[in-house]
Amino acid sequence: MHVAIPLYPRFTALDAVGPYTVLAFAPGWTVTFVAADPGPVGDDRGTLTLTATASYADLPAPDVIVVPGGPGTLDALSDEALVGWIRQAHERTRWTTSVCSGSLLLGAAGLLSGARATSHWAILDLLRTYGAEPVTERVVTEGRIVTAAGVSAGIDMALTLLARATDPETAQSVQLAIEYDPQPPFSCGSPKTAPEGMAERALSLIT
Repeated sequence: MHVAIPLYPRFTALDAVGPYTVLAFAPGWTVTFVAADPGPVGDDRGTLTLTATASYADLPAPDVIVVPGGPGTLDALSDEALVGWIRQAHERTRWTTSVCSGSLLLGAAGLLSGARATSHWAILDLLRTYGAEPVTERVVTEGRIVTAAGVSAGIDMALTLLARATDPETAQSVQLAIEYDPQPPFSCGSPKTAPEGMAERALSLIT
């Protein structure tokens, strides 16, 4: 199974690296970072780069796409090289997935019309722009499209995908291998549980 993760300026690192870590551990799975041109691409903090080792043209028909999100997503919506690649590659994928605001790029590619989908809570309603039905779930599966909520939800999405594409035991073995056993120190990972005023403070960190 060949997975392609497209990179674009100001993507959020964990959106890409979380699913990469899960899927790269899976036996028989290969993960490739792609971009318009091979080379380094900077994340949204400006301090970390990942290297795309292939171009979109080099990998036109991956088995799986994982589209990360990040502050750079809004600019990327007008990047026809990226959006066009998603649209065309989706015709032959087994699974097309996104993390966080990456679902907006699936929408821009015309893949979410009439579909349930999720994204980061801060931009969830923007999915309506593309005819999607926004839902506040951590992972949403609609046929062969799987969307994840914000950032860390990409790990959950990748494990969900792996279980569906192979079997639950494979996904469980990867989960154990990476010791993914969330025990957050605060019950503050959702607007539903966050203290009053915390959403505004959180938004100031990501805008």
